[in-house]
Amino acid sequence: MLLYWLFSYIIGNFLTAWWIGKWKKTDLRKERSGNLGARNAGAVLGKSAFFLTFLGDALKGVSVIYIGFYFQYSLEFIAIAGGAVILGHLFPFWLKGKGGKGIATFIGVAAAIEPTLFAILVICFIIIMALLRSATLSMTIAFSAYAILTWIIPEFASLWPLSIAILIILVRHRLDTVESWGKRWWKK
Repeated sequence: MLLYWLFSYIIGNFLTAWWIGKWKKTDLRKERSGNLGARNAGAVLGKSAFFLTFLGDALKGVSVIYIGFYFQYSLEFIAIAGGAVILGHLFPFWLKGKGGKGIATFIGVAAAIEPTLFAILVICFIIIMALLRSATLSMTIAFSAYAILTWIIPEFASLWPLSIAILIILVRHRLDTVESWGKRWWKK
């Protein structure tokens, strides 16, 4: 089990945005938000970079989950591996912990591990997006709903490690937003 979790963390260290930036001769860590995720890749390098990064980061989440299913590990152990791949994306050891925000990787993990709960997340996101017109706020509420459901619905209880991953994603997202705001404020 520990090897599976360690392998999952290492897979998470494969940051698609970093490789796409390398291919396009651009260090995304020095552009706009400095984040190695789909949103920054898209903002700097265009829509194709966004989609390739999103796809690559989501697929690493999916692959870790399917490896766990292949070896018939328990859903709780697979969920821990899902958390590990997300942590690898957020805090890659080879980039001193400066990775992406984990959204695409979480989406890959969530879609693969429990499609019903993932569908609830998507529906929640769509409804809130229609009401509030804010992707960030809609994502925050939808992810929070996912985490809460893992704790209150017995069928989803073995996914509790993903609620911890969500908490880390939301804190990281908030800290990156505050840091980005601070950089803009100091430039004035």
